[in-house]
Amino acid sequence: MLAIIGGRGLTKLANLKITHRQVMRTPYGEPSGAFMFGTLNEHDVIFLARHGYGHTIPPHLVNYRANLWVLHEQGVREVISVATVGGIRADLTPGVIVVPDQIIDYTHGRDSTFFESRDKPYSNADFTLPYSTELRNRILHSAQTANQPCVNGGVYAATQGPRLDSIAEITRYERDGADMVGMTGMPETALAKELELDYATIAVVANYAAGRGNSAAGIHMESVNATASEAMVRVRNILECVVNCTGES
Repeated sequence: MLAIIGGRGLTKLANLKITHRQVMRTPYGEPSGAFMFGTLNEHDVIFLARHGYGHTIPPHLVNYRANLWVLHEQGVREVISVATVGGIRADLTPGVIVVPDQIIDYTHGRDSTFFESRDKPYSNADFTLPYSTELRNRILHSAQTANQPCVNGGVYAATQGPRLDSIAEITRYERDGADMVGMTGMPETALAKELELDYATIAVVANYAAGRGNSAAGIHMESVNATASEAMVRVRNILECVVNCTGES
């Protein structure tokens, strides 16, 4: 089964035919909200709004462990994360859709592992390739099928938030090799690895990162939200093609 986790601009999946909503309890506390069970082009899908359905949960307070634990318990094996990012690399301009292939973690203080006990065996998740190659390829193929331009690859810098970054911080990330910056990529990506879920991200560039393009003097959230909302229409088209590919595989 496929699950979709929506970020800014995707608090609901308009083309999802909902069969039922379910509130879950977990050993790790409360998830972000009720899970939406339904079908997308007649394929079973679970949808969750990462920040809550009123977009009230900031990135550093999202219960990533609870969210992914529920999906794993429900038999989900593939997870697509939809997230907004700021573009650092010159070609990652507002409105561009990217499927990142690497990630750098700058977050701190978040519950970042399921292995939290000293009396149980643990394993070292292989994070060489943070995202599922097969699922990334399916997203890219689906974008091509849907005639939606999509950039293949890029390094996602996951930062703490909820504040936006300074110009100096963005310059540091760029020196480190980052191409885009967001706040929800970690620990979600690593937790998915621990659960052996096939996980990939569709990143929507909602704005230039600080000091780049028209963000040289500041970032205006009204413009960010408008760009994200427009791009999510294209993301939904890609997702419809992804589930069709899932059904064929």
